[in-house]
Amino acid sequence: MVTAKKTAEKTPAKESALVKFGAGLGYEKLCTVFIIGCIFGDVYEIVLNFCTHLINEHEIFLERRSATIYGPFSVIYGVGAVILAKCLAERNLKWWQLFIRGALICGVSEIIIGYLQIWFTGTSSWNYSNHWLSFADGLSSPFIIFLWGFIAVFFIKCIYPLICKLTDCIPPVAGRKVLNVVMILLVIDMLISFSAVVRWNFRHQGNPPLTPYGQFLDSAYPDDRMKSAYPNMEFVE
Repeated sequence: MVTAKKTAEKTPAKESALVKFGAGLGYEKLCTVFIIGCIFGDVYEIVLNFCTHLINEHEIFLERRSATIYGPFSVIYGVGAVILAKCLAERNLKWWQLFIRGALICGVSEIIIGYLQIWFTGTSSWNYSNHWLSFADGLSSPFIIFLWGFIAVFFIKCIYPLICKLTDCIPPVAGRKVLNVVMILLVIDMLISFSAVVRWNFRHQGNPPLTPYGQFLDSAYPDDRMKSAYPNMEFVE
């Protein structure tokens, strides 16, 4: 009886350890989607910017496009990837349904994130005021909404299935430990980057640091380093 009881107590733990890494659309899958989305977005922005300069200016131009000070992470794309996965993945939608819903979801998300950046940091990382019928203070345009639709279809049809295959190959126990460490480091990176940008804006306005942390940010992340990290970021007066 005692042996049977011990066996019964250990069974759920063993079963949980054997559950596939990233099964369903839970924490593990969505965190993996977020990380890959951040990296994909950073690469996409660099390549797009490179091609634009090559076509228009006929010159080789590489510019950093990350949203974090450390690492190649474009957070807005990671957030968008998570929202797309949660709302559109595994629903057997046709491509035109993915296009329309993805365009609306990503378009609205970009506007919201753009306004949040302006309100909380006093900066802006993109502006489409030169686009035809731009709206939301230049944070979006019909062309950008249309482009988001194509990106959504490409992500759900091509990128997301690859992510699912990748997570299926990751050992559950080791995968969870590595994922937790990566997410902790990424959250720290995002918090440092956010506070450094906020302090950069305050410094731009002539406000001295009021706390030891503000003094640390001024010392560790001066204007020249911030401009190097965010070459396309502008202050919103």
